[in-house]
Amino acid sequence: MPELQRATTLSLFILYLNTVSGCELFGRFNMPSLFKQGDIMIGGIFPVFNKDVSVTSTFESNPPGVKCARFDLRAFRWAQVMLFAIKEINNDLALLPNISLGYRILNSCSSPTNTLRAALTLASRPEEIELTSPCPPAISALIAEAGSSQSLAVAGTLGPFQVPIVSYFSTCACLSDRAKYPTFFRTIPSDYFQAKALAALVKHFGWQWIGAIQSDNDYGRNGILAFTEEVRKLGVCIEFVGTVLRTYTMDKILDVVEMIKYSTAKVILAFVPEGDFYPLMKEVVKQNITGIQWIASEAWITASQPSTPEIYQAFGGALGFVVQKMAIPNLKQFLTSISPYADPNAAFVRDFWEIIVGCRPVSPGEDTGTEAINEICTGNETLMNSQDVFFNVTQLRVSYNVYKAVYAIAHALHQLVYCQPVGEKTVRPCLNISEIQPKQVTDHLQRVNFRNQFGDDVFFDVNGDPPASYDIINWQLIDGQVQHVTLGHFASAANGDHKLSIKEEDIVWRTGKMVPTSVCSNVCPIGTRKAQIKGRPTCCFDCIPCTDGTIANSTGAADCTPCPQEYWSNERKDECIPRTTEFLTYHEPMGIALTVVSLLGASLSLATMMIFIHYRETPVIKASNSELSCFLLFSLFLCFLCPLTFIGKPTVWTCMLRHTAFGVTFALCISCVLGKTIVVVTAFKATLPGSKVAGKFGPAQQRIIVCSCTLIQIIICVLWLKLNPPFPDMVFKYSNMKIVLECNTGSEAAFYAVLGYIGLLAIICLVLAFLARKLPDNFNEAKFITFSMLIFCAVWITFIPAYVSSPGKFTVAVEIFAILSSAFGLLLSIFAPKCYIILIKPEKNTKKHVMGKTVNKS
Repeated sequence: MPELQRATTLSLFILYLNTVSGCELFGRFNMPSLFKQGDIMIGGIFPVFNKDVSVTSTFESNPPGVKCARFDLRAFRWAQVMLFAIKEINNDLALLPNISLGYRILNSCSSPTNTLRAALTLASRPEEIELTSPCPPAISALIAEAGSSQSLAVAGTLGPFQVPIVSYFSTCACLSDRAKYPTFFRTIPSDYFQAKALAALVKHFGWQWIGAIQSDNDYGRNGILAFTEEVRKLGVCIEFVGTVLRTYTMDKILDVVEMIKYSTAKVILAFVPEGDFYPLMKEVVKQNITGIQWIASEAWITASQPSTPEIYQAFGGALGFVVQKMAIPNLKQFLTSISPYADPNAAFVRDFWEIIVGCRPVSPGEDTGTEAINEICTGNETLMNSQDVFFNVTQLRVSYNVYKAVYAIAHALHQLVYCQPVGEKTVRPCLNISEIQPKQVTDHLQRVNFRNQFGDDVFFDVNGDPPASYDIINWQLIDGQVQHVTLGHFASAANGDHKLSIKEEDIVWRTGKMVPTSVCSNVCPIGTRKAQIKGRPTCCFDCIPCTDGTIANSTGAADCTPCPQEYWSNERKDECIPRTTEFLTYHEPMGIALTVVSLLGASLSLATMMIFIHYRETPVIKASNSELSCFLLFSLFLCFLCPLTFIGKPTVWTCMLRHTAFGVTFALCISCVLGKTIVVVTAFKATLPGSKVAGKFGPAQQRIIVCSCTLIQIIICVLWLKLNPPFPDMVFKYSNMKIVLECNTGSEAAFYAVLGYIGLLAIICLVLAFLARKLPDNFNEAKFITFSMLIFCAVWITFIPAYVSSPGKFTVAVEIFAILSSAFGLLLSIFAPKCYIILIKPEKNTKKHVMGKTVNKS
C-alpha cells in the first residue's frame, strides 16, 4: 500500500499540472486500448490481462512499457459488453438522441499501479484522435474496476476532480465512504450486504466454528472484517484467517494449506478473487484435502477457471452468493462478430482470437516470425459455431453489472443534456455537450432512477450503492461438468431487514446428503449448561450439569434457569416438577394417634368433671374446692382440644386460633391451679390461732385471681393478633422436594411472651405448692400440685430445644405432644388420686380421713 499511496500522490500532482497547462499530460504510458470517437466519451478499465509482469528498470534508458500476462476471457467479455451497450444506446432514438457515445477502454492487469496508469492515461488527450481543437473531448465518466484495491486507486485519483466512477465488480465496503470517495458508484452490492448474506447463511445451517481465507488486499481484508463483525453477533467464532495472493510464493501458499489441514473447522469461507485463490485451490486438490464445506464470495463462485472436475474433487458442493443473472438479447450475435480482420489494430482481439480459435491472425505485410506458438490463421475461421463458455450469454452476472453501469451513465447524461428524464418529449438540448463538466455528471448520476428493459430498478443510495440482491449458488457436477446451480435468494430491504430463502433439499454437500456440522464443542445436551474454557474462543466450552433447583430444557443453554419457588428440578435437570406439600394430616398415622390421644384426654376431662359434679358433696370434693376444680377440668378439656387446631392444612384462621387458643386455655388452666394452691396455703394459715386470712380469700377472690391472670394472657394474644398475627407459610429449607406448610408465628416476641407468661404462672404455682407440700392435713393437695407443676415445667423446658430442632411437620407434632403431655400431667397428678378415693376407696371419702393425720409407727 505505500507504493499505491506514492503513486496516488504523484498522479494528483500530474493531473494538477495537466489542468493548469492545457490538455497535454506530462509523460505518457504506452497502453493499448479499445477506442471509438464520440460526442461524449466514456472511459473503461478492465483486467483483460490479470497478471502484471514486473520489469526491473535499469535507469539507462526509457522505462519499458507495461507488460501483462494471462489473458482473461471473462474480463474481455466485460469490455465487449460495454461496447455492446454503447452501440445499443447510440442506436436508441429516445436515449441521448443525436448524440453519440464514444469510449476508450484500457487494461489494468489487476494491478493497482497499472490501474493508476490507465486512469492517468484516460485523463489525458487520447492518442487515437487528431487534434482539431485546443481540448479534445475527455471522458465524462469512467467504468472501473473489477478489484477493490484497483477501484480505491482510481477513486482516490480521479475523485478530487469530480470524475464519476462506476464499478461493476468492486465490493469493498470501504468504498462506500462518501467523505473519501465522493464520486464512486457501483452496480454490484457492497460487501457490507454480502457479509450479512454470508452471516445469514452460517446462522441458517447452525455453523459456529468457521475458518476463513482472505486475499491480501482491500477486498479480502475488509470482506473478512465485515463478515467477522456480523457473525460475532450470532455467537460464531473464527478459528483461523489464512491470507493468500496471486503473487505469493509457494511457501506462503503451503503455510495456508497446513492451516487448513490441521484445522478442526469443517466450514471455511474464502473471501478471495479467483486469481488469488486458484493457486491455493490447486494445492488443496494436490494434497487431497477433502471433507471441507467451502463458502465462497461472489469473486470466485461462478468463475470459469476453477470450475473444473479436477478442482471439484475438493471444492464440490461449495456454496456462495452472486449477483443476479441475466440474459442480454443480441449479445451473442455481437460477440460472435468479433474478428481481428475487422479492425487489425483493435487491442486484445488478436489474443482473444488465438485462445478461442487456436490460430494466430496475421495482417497483410506482417512478419509471421518463427516463435509463434499457434499456427497461422487462414482467414476463413469463424466464431459462429463455437461452443466456448465465452458465448454463453444466458447467465450473465458481472457482465450485466457492466451493462447497467453504461446505461446508468447514459441516463445521467441524458438528464443533464436534455434537463428531463428519458421518455419525456425531447425538443432540443438545454446544455451544450462541450460544456459538460464531470461534477455535473456526478450530481445527475446520484439522482438516476429508472427501470431497464429487464424490469430491474437502477438507482444508487446516498453512498453510491445499489440495492442488495444475491442468488445462492451451489457447485454441482452434472454430466461431468461443474454447474453453478441457483438454489436460493437473499435480498435486503431499505429498513435493514433481510430475507434468506434456500432449497435445502436440492443442495449437494461436500460431505454427502447430510448438512455438515462445524463446531468447536458439541452442543450441550439438556440438563447442562455451557462453561467457557479459559483462553479459548467463546465457541469452545465444557458442558456442566445444572445444579439442583435449576434446569436447562433446551440444548446449548448458556445458563441454567432456576425453577419457580414451588417447583424443583427432576433428576435429568430438564424439567421443573411441583414439590410435594407436607403438613400434619388427620389421615396419616401420626395425625390419627395424636387425634385419638387428644380426644381421649378431652373425654377423661369431661368424665372427671361429671364425677366431681356427682360427688360434689363428699369430703374429698369439698376439700379440693369443687368450683376451682370444675374450672380446671374445663380448661383441661379445652387444652386437650387445642391439638385438633394444629392438625390439617394451615389456614389464616387455624393459624391464629391454634396459638391464641393454646395460650389462653393454658393460662386459664394454670390460673386455676394457682387459685387452688393459694386456697391450700390460706386454708393452712386459717387454722393458726388469730389468723383472718380465710375471710380475706373467699370464692369471689378466687374467681378474681383466675379471671385476672387469664385476662393478661388474653390481652397479650389480642395485641399479637392485632400487630403481627400468625399466618400460613410455605417453608422450603427442610427438603428440596418438599414444601412444608406450617403456621408462621408472625411475631416471635409475642409467641415467646405467651409461653413466658404461662411459664411464669407455672413457676409461681410450683413455688407456692412446694412451700405447702408438708402441711399437716392427711389429704394435702399441695403435694399433687407440686408434682403436676414439676411435670408441666419439665415438659415445656424440654419442648423449646425439641421445637427448634424438629423439621417440618414434626415441629407441629412436638408442640402437640407438649400440650398433651402437660395436660395429662395436670389431669393425672391432681385428679387421679381424688378419683381413686371416690371410685375405688369410698371408705376414705370421709371428713375424718381427709382432715386427720397419719402417724407412722415403727
